Amino acid sequence: MQGVHRGRWLVAATGLLVLTVVASLAIGARSLAPLDVWHALTGADAGAGAGAADSAVAVVRQLRLPRAALGLLVGVALGLAGALMQALTRNPLADPGLLGVNAGAAAAVVTAIAFLGVSDLSGYIWFAFVGAALVTVAVWAVAGGGTATPAGLALSGTAVTAVLYAYVTAVQLLDTASLDRMRFWTAGSLAAARPGTATLVLPFVAAGVLLTAVLARTLNVLALGDDAARALGTSPVRVRAAAAVAVVLLCGAATAACGPIVFLGLLVPHLVRPLTGPDLRWLLAFCAVLAPVLLLGADVLGRVVARPGELQVGVVTAVVGGGCFLAVVRRRRA
Repeated sequence: MQGVHRGRWLVAATGLLVLTVVASLAIGARSLAPLDVWHALTGADAGAGAGAADSAVAVVRQLRLPRAALGLLVGVALGLAGALMQALTRNPLADPGLLGVNAGAAAAVVTAIAFLGVSDLSGYIWFAFVGAALVTVAVWAVAGGGTATPAGLALSGTAVTAVLYAYVTAVQLLDTASLDRMRFWTAGSLAAARPGTATLVLPFVAAGVLLTAVLARTLNVLALGDDAARALGTSPVRVRAAAAVAVVLLCGAATAACGPIVFLGLLVPHLVRPLTGPDLRWLLAFCAVLAPVLLLGADVLGRVVARPGELQVGVVTAVVGGGCFLAVVRRRRA
């Protein structure tokens, strides 16, 4: 019976995701009716003048559809990465931002922009993976390696994150020629999405999602403790290594595509856990659906509050996500 209720909630969450995608396609500096969005996507005759119809098609297909597709992929990646981090470290405060993974990817990409002249996503993405992987290993080593505790990982990740973001800021200040290219990326933005951007990111996110789905059951076993997991035939070391690879794939792709976005991976698992309970199979499924809802919703909100300009989605998620997380903490204390 509980599974039936979870299934209904998951269907409702999927419906909310569809509505959010429609809002992302319809709302902006120029708002469009849902019917106009449909006509622009399908090429049907909207019954309007040819100029207006062509303009709507250009706005939807060239600007908003690539942006919504990228937001969908990045939301899935960050939501799953946050849930994996919290399961892997048994730390409710773990997320790719707090443990330094996003900061490592950001530092590597900024280095590529400032010193190597890399200027497009096809180049960013490899540097982002290298940076995310190196920082994951560094945080684990600084925290004590095989004896690392959840508190040690959090402290180590916080320290490494602070150092890396100080480096990113220093590079921006010293290299004024690259500052313009980096400033929107380091704030976290979907505005640079173009046709083909999501296609570059998709294979890496898909690989991370597939690996996460394979690991869901064994992570449930690992939650019982290392000794119990070994008794049931699961290798904790292999599971953690595979989960770390999934996190690097997901975070590296997301950060390369739109810059470091904080709080999403931290907040979403806390929001969905009352619906799913401790079962990671359901938790991961809900995170994959609701994290894009929050990311695309934040992107739409950023377009509305600063119209005709916009606030970068990374700024909105930091402000809104921080407030929501404080509310979750207060509710749990109550």
